[in-house]
Amino acid sequence: MAFGRLSGKESSSQPMHAINVTPLVDVMLVLVVIFILAAPMLAASLRVQLPQAQGTQPMAAAGEDDALLLEVDAKGALWMQGQPATADALRERLAQLGARNPQAELQLRADQAVPYGRVAELMGWAHAAGLTRIGFVAEPVRNQDGKPAAVLGPTGAGR
Repeated sequence: MAFGRLSGKESSSQPMHAINVTPLVDVMLVLVVIFILAAPMLAASLRVQLPQAQGTQPMAAAGEDDALLLEVDAKGALWMQGQPATADALRERLAQLGARNPQAELQLRADQAVPYGRVAELMGWAHAAGLTRIGFVAEPVRNQDGKPAAVLGPTGAGR
């Protein structure tokens, strides 16, 4: 079935040979914009199985001079501020941060499968760089309904 022109002339009985691609281009541009906006959000988070602990609080965002976020995945790979990093680059960044602000905090997000020796090694690098504040990031313990569990005091009673 051939589609003809929508003109009122009956003499033009030839089918139209061109396809209107404007709607196709419009849809493709919308999809490109959606992917451009969504891609950084998908890649911004490193998948780390954090250990659970009672009394944890949400991690506050810190400025460039206030803190350094260091993540260690299950394979032991290092990530600084969400970007992959080598051991030498980490040592250099820790030294710069320690020289600029000795009160800056190292926020350590280590997967629960990372050996303690690796975490202790990273703590040693931070201490050697002059940083004394290290924050361990953990997930709060949750009840079966998904809500954070009550924090138990020294006597075992909830606060």
